[in-house]
Amino acid sequence: MARMISVIGGENASPEAVRLAEEVGRELARRGAVVVCGGGSGVMEGVCRGARQAGGHTIGILPGHNAQESPPNPWVEFPIYTGLGYARNSMVVLSGEAVIAIDGAYGTLSEIAYALIYGIPIVGLDTWEFRYSNHNPTGIVRVQDPLEAVELALRLAEERRASQGGGS
Repeated sequence: MARMISVIGGENASPEAVRLAEEVGRELARRGAVVVCGGGSGVMEGVCRGARQAGGHTIGILPGHNAQESPPNPWVEFPIYTGLGYARNSMVVLSGEAVIAIDGAYGTLSEIAYALIYGIPIVGLDTWEFRYSNHNPTGIVRVQDPLEAVELALRLAEERRASQGGGS
């Protein structure tokens, strides 16, 4: 079964964040992983574009009820309309075996929180940093480049699957 990796990040991302996302998408596709994201613009569009251009598959979990309400970016292969608004963020995170966070606004922050709550490994590439008492700052493993992000996310997904008795 193919690995499913969730990629989260800002809708109004900078050109640099979109470029990083595109590289992440390309690398995930080259390794046979399926990209799961929120299906919109910015980081989501970049990761989907990179994955599809490299022959990979993309799933967009969208906030609206239909394509008129929530048009997916042109690189989403499989759109899923939830009608849930931001509540769909839990679905984006829970659908992946690991999460790569790139850039991001408050929606991304909520997705990071879901990943931390449910123990899904998170790899951070130029994303949120926060501190508060009793928080384990190693919850987000920080990396510097897209290749490192993909390699680490896939390794953490494999370790998580093995620890849950899922094998490969």
